[in-house]
Amino acid sequence: MQNVQIQPFNVIGLSIRTTNENGQASTDIAALWQRFLSENISSLIPNKIDGSIYSLYTDYESDHTQPYTAILGCQVQNLDHIPDGMVGLSFNGGNYVKTTAKGDLMQGLIVNHWSKIFEMNLDRNFVADFEVFGEKTQNPSDAEVEFYVGVKS
Repeated sequence: MQNVQIQPFNVIGLSIRTTNENGQASTDIAALWQRFLSENISSLIPNKIDGSIYSLYTDYESDHTQPYTAILGCQVQNLDHIPDGMVGLSFNGGNYVKTTAKGDLMQGLIVNHWSKIFEMNLDRNFVADFEVFGEKTQNPSDAEVEFYVGVKS
């Protein structure tokens, strides 16, 4: 776990409003991933910075126990052209705690790591949190995912 400063960036992708209550987010976000991959959404996103996929959580009503918006997409140079059916978000950056999880994406790696994060004594700001699925996630059974959790200054 390390403290990092994240610079502002833009994301274009698919979004869904969800909640962690009764495991709803696991179902909703899995469906979002299914659509993202099956419709090859990444190829439709203009002005991508690289091939990484971002899973970003924002618009928290309060904290992680309340509804929030999940966005699955790619970092882009600008928000000049947002394809129909997608959303664009200008992310402000800020102070973050970075953690990494390694393992099998099909065996609950992401959900299990968030459970650990929820138990950590972090002074979270609940503005935006995200995961980055980059080069080290090409093998889903032996993936390494970076998690960024927004914290107060």
